[in-house]
Amino acid sequence: MRVDCEGCAGCCIDWRPVAPAALDHERRGPRAPLDDTYNLVPLTRDEVRDFVEAGFGSALSPRLWEAPPGEGVEIDGVELAAVDGKPAFFVGMRKPPKPVAPFGLERTWLRACAFLDPETLQCRIHDTEFYPDECAEYPGHNLVLEQETECERVERHHGGERLLDDAAPDDLHGLLLGPHALGAKLFVHPEPERLAGTIDHLKIRDLTPEDRAEFVGVAVGSHPGSTEVDDDRASRARAKTLESESWAGEAVAAWDAVAGRLG
Repeated sequence: MRVDCEGCAGCCIDWRPVAPAALDHERRGPRAPLDDTYNLVPLTRDEVRDFVEAGFGSALSPRLWEAPPGEGVEIDGVELAAVDGKPAFFVGMRKPPKPVAPFGLERTWLRACAFLDPETLQCRIHDTEFYPDECAEYPGHNLVLEQETECERVERHHGGERLLDDAAPDDLHGLLLGPHALGAKLFVHPEPERLAGTIDHLKIRDLTPEDRAEFVGVAVGSHPGSTEVDDDRASRARAKTLESESWAGEAVAAWDAVAGRLG
């Protein structure tokens, strides 16, 4: 597997506003994400914990999914995908609007990963201990699962060669599927009633710091292979997330405050 990422960052940017055709690969099937974040990177429990410990908790956000009627748990009038009647979710990195110029386009406002440098289109945490496995191995997971990569979508819509070698790697670490994902990458909120009002916020991209900290705390308190959550660990992570002050969280707030119209 070899890729050419220079001047691209297609996997880090929500480039739907500048795409000549609809990009809906995340919203097919009966369980579409409730949020509108493009290419959310699901973090493992340990990665979420490390982000929180480093003060980056405020740069994280949850993803939940809709479920067909009667197949999940209803909160705020929405049927949510669930495990044993409890809402299931990912935790990923927030994508505030930033002025970026991917694929040789003119600079414009697009949502981009909290850790992406909008000038260089390089990740600020690349080659650090915080760089997620999902990012480090991209697009390896797609190749193993025989799914289209973001590299190929960029090639199709904006030209160039991005995926230089499509041989699937055999040494992936972050590909967690099925039971292996539970409590390690796919988390379960133990108290659905605590989420009243939060789902409404999520649908309109208006999550509060308390909303985000609730999910981050549960993720850190989770046990791999189980739906159990350590309340003390979750509570500490929740509090630390709300107290966090980092350049990443401050940058998200700053970009949100000055952003122009997307696209």
